[in-house]
Amino acid sequence: MPHITGFDVFDVRFPTSLSADGSDAMNKDGDYSAAYIVLRTDDPAVYGCGFTFTIGRGNEVCAAAIELRARPLLGQDADRICRNLGETYREMKLDTQLRWLGPDKGVEHLALGAVMNAVWDLAARSAGKPLWRLLVDMSPEQIVDAADLTYLSDALTRDEALGLLARLAPGREERIRQLTQTGYPCYTTSAGWLGYSDEKLRRLCQEAVDQGYRHIKLKVGASLEDDIRRLGIARDVIGPDGNLMIDANQVWDVPQAIDWVKQLSEFNPLWIEEPTSPDDILGHAEIRRAVQPIGVATGEHGMNRVLFKQLFQAGAIDYCQLDACRLASVNEVLAVQLMAAKFGIPVCPHAGGVGLCELVQHLSIFDFIAVSGDLAGRVTEFVDHLHEHFVDPCIVRDGAYAMPANPGYSAELKEQTLQEYAFPYGSYWAGTGSGRAEQAWRASNPPGRVAFASARLEAQA
Repeated sequence: MPHITGFDVFDVRFPTSLSADGSDAMNKDGDYSAAYIVLRTDDPAVYGCGFTFTIGRGNEVCAAAIELRARPLLGQDADRICRNLGETYREMKLDTQLRWLGPDKGVEHLALGAVMNAVWDLAARSAGKPLWRLLVDMSPEQIVDAADLTYLSDALTRDEALGLLARLAPGREERIRQLTQTGYPCYTTSAGWLGYSDEKLRRLCQEAVDQGYRHIKLKVGASLEDDIRRLGIARDVIGPDGNLMIDANQVWDVPQAIDWVKQLSEFNPLWIEEPTSPDDILGHAEIRRAVQPIGVATGEHGMNRVLFKQLFQAGAIDYCQLDACRLASVNEVLAVQLMAAKFGIPVCPHAGGVGLCELVQHLSIFDFIAVSGDLAGRVTEFVDHLHEHFVDPCIVRDGAYAMPANPGYSAELKEQTLQEYAFPYGSYWAGTGSGRAEQAWRASNPPGRVAFASARLEAQA
């Protein structure tokens, strides 16, 4: 059987700030980025790809942490890793010196997620199945063994998790047939970035409607006057029956969130997303009570399963927006999905970032087939950016994700993309006369390192 013989880690950045793609009230100039890893074995055909998502400066910190997280896998039997995904995850978490930097949060947790994403990709590729199918074919016991249920027994016991999965097991194949015909419903954020002009907003909303989207999300929170005008444009385009969501990206205090959302209520938003600090459980609960029937959604910055447990217990949210890269990969996602099913909260994953759509399509499909068995209130984010850089990009038709068919977690970046956008030496960043990489290095490194970084850039020119 093949063994893990090495890994490659890349700091990959795309200049999305130039076109205001991804712009919102909190993040005005992000360059969508991925700290990306490829696990190698002594069989060139057996490998796994994974990443975590950032928006530019600091991506190199994640890449360095990924290197540390991946080292314990060197020399291990790839087949054993793939057959024991829960055990592999728990062994990785036993590095207490790295865990101390979190625990279960921050860069060390992002790095664990990236490496385990690669491990799950390796397992699905080795099985010759797309990740969603790998999960669906697992027994309830295997799924629960893989899930990270630590610190959750006051909200979800192992027996309860097994019961949830066993209850839905008989209808799995019928739900697969349903999604094969209809796809998994998604909404678009691509029309509503805060930096877009009114003309571009109107045009993109109309294009989304023409493409079959029934849910459209707009960024809000920088200016109430601008929000009222922009939401008026969107509502005019999508009509009174279209679903309109709003996203503040954490910019408000609790009283401000309540007041602002009430002033936008005339546009009948389905939910307000990230209205305040992602860690403020009681604040979300207060907002939810005050703005009903508008729903409250959050989770893309939910750092771990314990935070989600408390959001559920406190009745703080109406929609769970877990993130495939901020949580520690599939192992922790499974725990959150199972808790959400117990508490009756729809899981609507966040996917506003490079590669996140490719990952969450698998998670949402699995959730419907094996965990929730329900599409009511469930819609997964889609952002129409950067899919061309993936070997197996997601496919959206008529406002729905098509079922992925190729083996793996859809996480592999094209070699050409790495050559062009790896930072700082990819051809885009090191391009003659561009100065982009040096400027970015100066912004993200202390003065003592800038001269060294600049010298390296000049040597590569």
